[in-house]
Amino acid sequence: MRPFRAGFLAAAAVTVYGAVTGRDTLQWIAKPLMMPLLAADVATDRAVLDPVDRTVLLGALGAATIGDVLLIEPDNDRRLITGATSFAVMQTGYSALWWRRGGRPRPEIALPRVAAWLGAAALMRAKAPTVAVPLTAYGATLGSAAVLASDPGLAPEAKNVAGLNIPGVDPRSRLGLGALLFTVSDGLIVLRRLFARGARSRRITEGVILSTYAAAQYLLADPRAHAKADR
Repeated sequence: MRPFRAGFLAAAAVTVYGAVTGRDTLQWIAKPLMMPLLAADVATDRAVLDPVDRTVLLGALGAATIGDVLLIEPDNDRRLITGATSFAVMQTGYSALWWRRGGRPRPEIALPRVAAWLGAAALMRAKAPTVAVPLTAYGATLGSAAVLASDPGLAPEAKNVAGLNIPGVDPRSRLGLGALLFTVSDGLIVLRRLFARGARSRRITEGVILSTYAAAQYLLADPRAHAKADR
């Protein structure tokens, strides 16, 4: 366990605890540290990254940091929309990384994600029209990144089941799972926004959102999944 990644896990645990227990102060302390700790790992790890890839990865984590701070108050629609914009920048950065590595959209992987995106867009348009357009636009960037991350060509030795590379020793094989966890996390944000009414259910859902988000970023921002030696 590399030290900055261990620090990330500690910050993520405090953030989730703060969300579930309603202690916003803990979130304000710990959540803004999460992505900078992963960025520090990217900057200091011995994996040899192409300079462009390293810059794009660091930029994506920088955008995610802004989004993290904005979404400490997830019930504020204005902050939700602005946070989604920051995460759209991050997802675009991830897509660029995987495209550079040879990831390409495949129909059998893309079609289920397009169907899910259309379903979520229709649900938001019906239930939350004030946020439907920006969140649907963000969903397009999320889906694009997820499709590329699940391309079997990124991890040729990994088994692919139902459009998902099965995680193994090769860090590249875990990118698809990371993208799937990100999709689950963001899907729960929509469901929380539309259906969670009680304070307890909102806190618990937020804890699950943050847990899946942290797990996703832990897998996606591993510099060893983007190292030159793996190409």
